[in-house]
Order: sequence, then structure tokens, then C-alpha cells
Amino acid sequence: MNEIEVVLVLLGIMALLLALANKLQVPYPVLLVIGGLAIGFIPGLPQVELSPDLVFLLFLPPLIQSAAFLTPIRDFKANLRPIMLLAVGLVLFTTVVVAVIVHYVIGMSWPVAFVLGAIVAPPDAIAATSIASRLHLPKRIVTLLEGESLVNDASALVAYRVAVVAVTTGVFSFQEAGLQFLIAAAGGVLIGLTISWLSVWFLIHIDEGPVILIFTFLMGFGAYSLAEAVHASGVLAVVALGIYLGRHWDYAIRLPENRLQTELVWSSIVSILNGLVFILIGLQLQSVIKGLADQSELSVLWYVIVLNLTLVISRFVWVFPGTYLPRYFSRKIRERDPYPSWKSVVLIGWTGMRGVVSLAAALALPLTIESGAAFPQRNLIIFLTFTVILFTLVTQGLSLPFMIKWLDISGDDNEAQEEAKARLVAAKAGLARLDQLAVEDWVAQEVVDDIGHHYQTRIQRYSSRYHRSEDNEDEEKALSIERLQHELLSAEAGALIKLRDSGMISDEVLRRVSRELDLERVRLASASTQPGIINSANNHDHEAHTTSTSRAAIEPAESGMRESA
Repeated sequence: MNEIEVVLVLLGIMALLLALANKLQVPYPVLLVIGGLAIGFIPGLPQVELSPDLVFLLFLPPLIQSAAFLTPIRDFKANLRPIMLLAVGLVLFTTVVVAVIVHYVIGMSWPVAFVLGAIVAPPDAIAATSIASRLHLPKRIVTLLEGESLVNDASALVAYRVAVVAVTTGVFSFQEAGLQFLIAAAGGVLIGLTISWLSVWFLIHIDEGPVILIFTFLMGFGAYSLAEAVHASGVLAVVALGIYLGRHWDYAIRLPENRLQTELVWSSIVSILNGLVFILIGLQLQSVIKGLADQSELSVLWYVIVLNLTLVISRFVWVFPGTYLPRYFSRKIRERDPYPSWKSVVLIGWTGMRGVVSLAAALALPLTIESGAAFPQRNLIIFLTFTVILFTLVTQGLSLPFMIKWLDISGDDNEAQEEAKARLVAAKAGLARLDQLAVEDWVAQEVVDDIGHHYQTRIQRYSSRYHRSEDNEDEEKALSIERLQHELLSAEAGALIKLRDSGMISDEVLRRVSRELDLERVRLASASTQPGIINSANNHDHEAHTTSTSRAAIEPAESGMRESA
């Protein structure tokens, strides 16, 4: 089996595991890592090696850019203090604690111990986002977890770089390390903002969908590569780029079809990359175990237990004082941000899943130091890193739903109310514009009356949602209308297929008209707060809706490529 066939097989297995994870309501990184472990022991399969360069350059930029793009900047800024306490303070604290423990328990030298500490310190952005998105957590907890995992890779990788240099050269300076950390962080942010500003300017002046799609991928790779080339933080460069691009997205991409097309393709590719990353992590076990032939099984098991307990305990030791002490000593912080419930702090303390960045950093360790000797305990570091990823993903990832239920933590509905407000304001703006245009000669009065009635109905509905009215008459009426429209659109789609099958219209005409119907069905589904009411009436129709929606996403891309050719 050659490399291409291996990749295709892995993609097929990944798709099956993703579908199974959705059916079992299990966070997909957990199932993919376990699946990769199982695949690795199938006899006859070629051994798959995960290259650190492949992870750092091919996987990391688009995954971080996507997470940063979706970061709500308002919430990120409002929680900047606790995010930085987690992303920088906790990472450095964990690095030091792990270094002390492994130095005295395992017997690693101080520089090597700090290398291991920096590798396993940062929780993973992909794991945190994928797991938090499946659980109905309060918005602030999700913001803290995602904000932490976005920034902490940068602080951990800078600490890792300094520690590796200390091991290979035998020279270490706290002052030089601190200065390097500041320069790398500031340089990464500056490079990311500069490239994103230039990118937005470029995107404003182009309307070709395929060009926009390709360019949005390349800008992340460019920001990361340029930052790393000048020894700045490539992670922070991509984070800054993603946040800036997300903030200016609707301004930069003028045509709505280009926005829809790009976002859908991005979502698909990021899902594939996420899946491949975690399944490749699981496939590394065989090669990792082979490097431990000279280690006692009992001693290695003891090291694994000690390291994982250290990581779990050190996170709790940090988050409780980090949460309550600033409020205790600062009245200003206390008034602006009152004491949170201990339950939320416990949950944040338990969500420390590690992932691909830790494994890539371990695999990227040099084979030798400057003297020509082998890098000290390299195989043990890689194995311990792998066990940390496996333990945190499986144990903490699978136990999170039970932890949330035990703590009785439920999500808030602030975001739903904000959405209702946004829809209400937008509908009022549309109605106001209709009143302005009603006097124009080209506008028929009966059209104004029909559209005005439609807007009035929407305003009543969104007003009830926003003010949380107990009277559901408007909502029930709107849901009934949406369900009826959905059924009528399904009938239209079925009639089009019959026309095509009978030869009365071409496939091209079918795709063109179906795309309009699909977009209307997507609009109906997104406008409804209870899509299950619409879709549960007919499961087969729901499947057709999903398929046609996918076709609507693909068809513009095909059309754009044909036009560009």
C-alpha cells in the first residue's frame, strides 16, 4: 500500500469514526485517537510517521486561523485578563512544576525537565473547541477555554524553544529567555496584523470566489512561515490574522455568494484536518513504544502516573487562586467582575486536554546535541507526551458531560437574546427602508403592502423572542409558516427532478433552479429557533434537505471554476 492509498484509507476510517462519534454523542477527538491506536496494531499496515514539520506548517496554521476567525472579539477583550492568566501564567507555572517533579522523580536534568514541561503545558485549541462546542456550557466558560487554547501554544512554544537551546548548547539565561519571549510575542502579533491588513485590502478588490478561497488559506501559511523565519511566534501571527480577518470579513468579501462558498469549503477542509490530526496521533503509538526498549515497564508506568497527576493538580492549584485572589485584592476587579461560582472554576480546572501541538513539539526534538551525543531521554519524552494526550483526551474528554451534570452547570441564553435583538433591529431597518422607497415610481403599492406585512410579522416574532414574552402565538404561527414553506419547497424540488428525469430540462437548469431552492431552505432552517419542529415531520425530507444544502455549497464552486477556466 503506497502513501496515497494509506491517506485515502485513513480518510475513509476518519469519516466512519466521525459519524460514529456523532451517533454516540462522544467528542470526536477521543474516538479518533482511540481509533488511531487500534489501527496501529492491525498487522500488515505500513507504519505511519507524523512529521513535526508537517504538523507545524500544514496542519497548525489553518486550524488556528479557523479558531481565531470564529473568536468573538468582544468577549475575548472582555475576558482578556483571565485568558492571559491561563494562556501565559498557567503555561509557565505548569512548565516549572512539571520540570521540578520530573527532575526529582524521573531524574531528568533541569534543562531536559523544562523541555518536557514546556511540551505538555499547553491545552490544545482543537480539543477544547471541539469538546466545548458539543456541550451546552455558559458562554463565558467557552470563551475562556477557547481564548486560552488560542494563545497558550505561543507561550509554550517559546518556552520550549528556549529550553531546547539550553539542552543542545548547555547555556541558559533567564534574562535572554524573557527578552526572547517578549520579542517573539510582539513580533508575531505585528506580522499577523500587517499581513491581515494587506490581505483585507486585497480581498476588497477581487470578486472571484476560487481566488478568494485560495488566498484565505495562503495568508495563514504566509503569516506563520514569515514569523517563524524571523524567530517570532508563528502561532500568535496566525491568531492575530484570524481575529482581524474575522472582524473585517463582511467588509472584505462584498459578494454574499463568495462568503457562503468560502465559509462552507473552509468548514469542510478544517473538519478533515482536525480528523486526520487526531487519528495520526493514535497511529504514533507503535513507533513511540519501540523507542522505550531500554526502559523498565513498571518505572515507565510510574512516570506516566506521576506526570498526569502533576498536570491535573497543577491546573487546579493555579485556577482557584488565579480566579479569587485578584478579586480579593482589587476592589475594581471585584466590582467589574464579581466572584464566579466555584463550580465554574472546577470545570475550567478539569478541561485541560492536550493535543497535536504537544506531540509535534515532542517529535520535533533534535536527535543530537552540539557535542554529537544523543538528545537526552528523547524517546521517553515522546512517550510521556503521548500518554498525556491520551489520558487527558479520553479521561477528561469523556468525563466532561458527567462533570457538567454533577456540577449542575447549564448554558445561558444571552446569545439567543442577542440574536433575537439583531434580527429585530435588522427587520426594523428593512421596514424603515421600505417606507422610504414606497414613494418611488417604480415601487407598486400592492408590493409595498405585501412586503410590509411580511416585515411586521417578523418584527412581532423577534420582539417576542427578545422580550422573552410568554405568549408563543407569534412563534407558533411563524413555525407553522416555515414548516409549510419547507414542504412546498420540497415539492418544488421533487418536481424539478421529475422534469430532469423525463428529459424536459437539462442537468444545468436543474442545478441552477435547485440552488435557489436550497438557499431558501437554508434560510428557513437558520431563521428557525426550533429547526427540529420543521425537520422532524419527515426524516427523509430532512436528509434530502441536507444533501441539497451540500449541493448548494458545491455548485457555486463548480460554476466559479468553470467561469475562471
